[in-house]
Amino acid sequence: MNGLLKQFRAGKNLFLPLVLLSGLLVLASCNKPSKEISSLQQEVWKNPGDAEASIKLGTAYARNRQYAEADKAFTDALALDPKIEEVYAALGAVAFNQKKYDRALKYFNTYRSFSPDDSLRNYDVGNVYLQMKKYEPAIAAYRKAIANSTAFEEAYYNLGFCYARSGRNDEAVEIYNWLVSKNNYLAVSLKNHLQKTDAVQ
Repeated sequence: MNGLLKQFRAGKNLFLPLVLLSGLLVLASCNKPSKEISSLQQEVWKNPGDAEASIKLGTAYARNRQYAEADKAFTDALALDPKIEEVYAALGAVAFNQKKYDRALKYFNTYRSFSPDDSLRNYDVGNVYLQMKKYEPAIAAYRKAIANSTAFEEAYYNLGFCYARSGRNDEAVEIYNWLVSKNNYLAVSLKNHLQKTDAVQ
């Protein structure tokens, strides 16, 4: 019995440091983003004319979901060099994540203007219109995305969803049939939307 009590006490003494160590690890992981941001902020202050430094800071803020700060950092980068295309996409994404769809659309359209046939840029514009429930312009953007990337399954799915939402069920069913052999998960999801409209059994 005494041996068991000694083991328990020894285990108890070991347990406390383990709890403290795990608590410190949690605190250290919580401080990591702020350390990264602090370091990147120092870089921006040291090099106020460096657009790349502001982009890195904005990216760190965005990863940390500090969207107002990310927006400011990206806007600062854009003021330093308005020809950096990716900043428009970053500002669009920040606005999109805050559900500021008019602002997101403005930036994604500007980003798309640098390469109007780019599939991902058209997809981003389509996604904003989809969130705004403006299905016809979303359809146009997704069709353009697909025209330049025929295997873009997510664009097909979103296009099918827009077709279903705008009453164009025959076109939605065509996309469903295409998705069945490409991506079963997306096909099933689209089928669920189509069943709500009685287009697919």
